[in-house]
Amino acid sequence: MVFEINTSVYEKLPRSFYLREDVVEVAKDLLGKVLITNIDGYITAGKIVETEAYCGRGDKACHANGKRTPRTEVMYGQGGHAYVYLCYGIHHLVNVVTNKEDQADAVLIRALEPLKGEEIMRERRIFTKAKLASGPGTLSQAMGISVKMTGADLLSDEIWIGKDGGERDFEILSDTRIGVEYAEEDALKPWRFVIAGNKFVSKVVKEKKSG
Repeated sequence: MVFEINTSVYEKLPRSFYLREDVVEVAKDLLGKVLITNIDGYITAGKIVETEAYCGRGDKACHANGKRTPRTEVMYGQGGHAYVYLCYGIHHLVNVVTNKEDQADAVLIRALEPLKGEEIMRERRIFTKAKLASGPGTLSQAMGISVKMTGADLLSDEIWIGKDGGERDFEILSDTRIGVEYAEEDALKPWRFVIAGNKFVSKVVKEKKSG
């Protein structure tokens, strides 16, 4: 069965959204937006409820910090493309490249609230609804995202991010990023953002409002 969604409801974000210089601002603004994939005719969609910001310059937690490699080359391109990498040889993690060329900023999408195509998400995941898309590896599996999609244009018809179409009436909380202890002082940056009270976040943040 092919799931249908009225994609006009989730109008694609313009390139200008991604080209902004402040990756932290973009990470916050991605909350509430809708990540959509069209894989083999199956359309799935989920509201972004958790993100992490990474700066390509002077951020020891960022893959592009101090090095330009074949894997990170896509990060140096124009904002509005996907950077998908393999973590621990198992998990495919999807990031949104931001800023202008050669800046290498990116936002990791950490959790989604399923909106459309939940049945196909469940088939891909095999696991329970509670963990359907709560975590960067699980959400990629649920959405059919793999490293084959790294470099994909987020204005394409395969993977894109749509406007939420509603009021941003939620509170944003911030915390330190997850799994970046190696980044020394940069591990303390409060650059993980979540929608307060959303049950689909990967790890709850308690009473730390974002500025």
